[in-house]
Amino acid sequence: MLSFIYRLAYDYERKHGHHPNLLYLNREQFDHLCSELAEIKGLGDISQLLGMEVVLDAGSLHPHVYWSEVNWRHAIAV
Repeated sequence: MLSFIYRLAYDYERKHGHHPNLLYLNREQFDHLCSELAEIKGLGDISQLLGMEVVLDAGSLHPHVYWSEVNWRHAIAV
């Protein structure tokens, strides 16, 4: 899973000229990633390792990456 995510980010950066900052995963994909990164505790540390915020999306059939101007760590739901 981790190598697939890095490939997605690499391909995105080549195509768009900048690194993505969002990674969309469904719950099963997220659980698989967490099992691969079992030594890393916490979502914040996983996001830091990946260089992307993780967005859980139940409708996501495949992992995908995106870029957004929004600073998700400081976004407030209204």
